[in-house]
Amino acid sequence: MNATIKVMIVEDHALVRAGLTMLLRDRDGLQVVGEARDGREALALLPGLAPDVVLMDITMPDMNGLDAAARIIKHFSDIRVVMLSMHDSEEMVAQALRAGVHGYLLKDSATAELELAIRAVARGEKFLCPAVSTHIVTQYLTRVDSSLNPLDKLTPRQREVFHLLVDGNTTQAMAHTLKISPKTIETHRLQLMERLDIHDVPGLVRLAIRCGITSSQRA
Repeated sequence: MNATIKVMIVEDHALVRAGLTMLLRDRDGLQVVGEARDGREALALLPGLAPDVVLMDITMPDMNGLDAAARIIKHFSDIRVVMLSMHDSEEMVAQALRAGVHGYLLKDSATAELELAIRAVARGEKFLCPAVSTHIVTQYLTRVDSSLNPLDKLTPRQREVFHLLVDGNTTQAMAHTLKISPKTIETHRLQLMERLDIHDVPGLVRLAIRCGITSSQRA
């Protein structure tokens, strides 16, 4: 890698291209060697410009950034691609990473993050701006939380009622076993059904089977 990092900007809006060029022009060790309006033009210009890093918009006419990035990475393995986007969705970031991009930066990122991204990918590293990283982690944790055992949503008493209920006990029998009133049993029953979003006993039994619960397995 040369001491000076050569950057190509691919963006369909002329004012944005000009703004990015101005931001990078005064940065030590960075040089904007060319611009393109879309992915197709970028691919045509790459051999002559030989940039180290391509800074590319993800949404462009004719050939979008994802398609262009995949072709650049396939045919110019020494060139690093940083994607610029307004989208922080996990799926959009995943598509970009699957295409092989080396960095992902939101368009409202701080100026310093732009320089950090370029220098990081030029060193062979991956770069996700903090806002994207935080969003992806949050979405991941949400999925993990939703995949937990549904019975974890229940209180200890509600789990006791659940087990007795799916074992076929009547309200009176459950009240006798737990030494609480039938009315309290009914309250717990309604609450646990609400928490599980299952509103009939057959549905509760199916859930118990999916969770591998037998009459001998108590919470």
